[in-house]
Amino acid sequence: MKLSAQIDTQRLRKDFPMLSKMMHGKSLIYFDSAATAQKPTAVIDAISNFYRDHYGTVHRAVYQLALRSTEDYQKTRQKVRAFLHAARDEEIIFTRGTTESINLVAYSFGKAFVKPGDEILISAMEHHSNIVPWQILCEDRGAILKVIPMNEKGELLLEEYAKLLNPRTRLVAVAHVSNSLGTLNPIKQIVAMAHQVGAKVLVDGAQSAPHLLIDVQDLDADFFVFSGHKIMGPTGIGVLYGKAELLDQMPPYQGGGDMIESVSFSKTIYNVLPLKFEAGTPMIAEVMGLGAAIDYIQSIGIDVIHSWESELLSYATTQMEDIPGLKIIGQAPIKGALISFTMEGIHPLDIGTFLDLKGIAIRTGHHCAQPVMHFFNLLATARASFAFYNTKEEIDVFVSSLQSAIRSLK
Repeated sequence: MKLSAQIDTQRLRKDFPMLSKMMHGKSLIYFDSAATAQKPTAVIDAISNFYRDHYGTVHRAVYQLALRSTEDYQKTRQKVRAFLHAARDEEIIFTRGTTESINLVAYSFGKAFVKPGDEILISAMEHHSNIVPWQILCEDRGAILKVIPMNEKGELLLEEYAKLLNPRTRLVAVAHVSNSLGTLNPIKQIVAMAHQVGAKVLVDGAQSAPHLLIDVQDLDADFFVFSGHKIMGPTGIGVLYGKAELLDQMPPYQGGGDMIESVSFSKTIYNVLPLKFEAGTPMIAEVMGLGAAIDYIQSIGIDVIHSWESELLSYATTQMEDIPGLKIIGQAPIKGALISFTMEGIHPLDIGTFLDLKGIAIRTGHHCAQPVMHFFNLLATARASFAFYNTKEEIDVFVSSLQSAIRSLK
């Protein structure tokens, strides 16, 4: 059976209120899911119902509303553990997003394990959120930041990576899927190589968690991070997975309520995992929305999602390659469902503006990946990114509009 018969895109699209909207008199075509995904009614309702019908705080009271909120909050942690195939619930830390998760590790792992002269490795294709925290760490701890190079296709050079690894390497931080190029990196191999020299690995899963089956135990990742809003959940909620033996050795990232066992003016005893890293009143409603998003994705099947998005990527790539003057930036053979591109003689901002007037939402700019732009001697690209709620018919309209853009803007 062909994959297109296995996913009822038209039925699924009805679950997303935004996808029925009109923009500039045109039906919205949303090709910016790599930035943030649209939300199904199930997620919207979960948040609304929580605030309207059973709002209460967590971990702090014995009345019924608080008990139910705490129970539902912990159920979402269990859902995330299962979603990532982690070993234990306490290895799942709730944060505000991928960025905060990375900053937490940079601060806490760095404080516990990084000394002057140690080395941190990142890749040449990282998002700013997986660059700047490590720069801050290296400056603070007297460590050295090194970069794994890539080639013109947007593939990491693993032979060069092997040369960079040494006993001083403390941590490797690398994107699972590049947000600017789409490259799917060989994370399992990257992790195994790092472990051979005793280094730990953080995987930025912001672009992979919504689209791929994630098994952190199979990958043997020491840390894995992602954002709720990219997997159909709300903004303001993210996840840090960390191996329990590492998290136990790391100091708290923030101080306050919930992260303590006892406090006196002379000494504070910290709480056990995961609460040690969740100071203050948490993002309760956002956690409820995240749980609903995971339920929704699981109801479709991550394998079905990945297969359909791969089909969309192949379909769009084939058509775009035939457009004169269009160049795809990032041509690794294995990619996530996004295409960054330039058009000869036309600024990406103009492309984005033209398409917006056609009701088509794409991303333009440096995608928070300025070193990638510098590598390709660019200031910006246009980027179309797909999700399971997109269709080939939308791609046809998109490609036709690109061709109109060339005729109108040149």
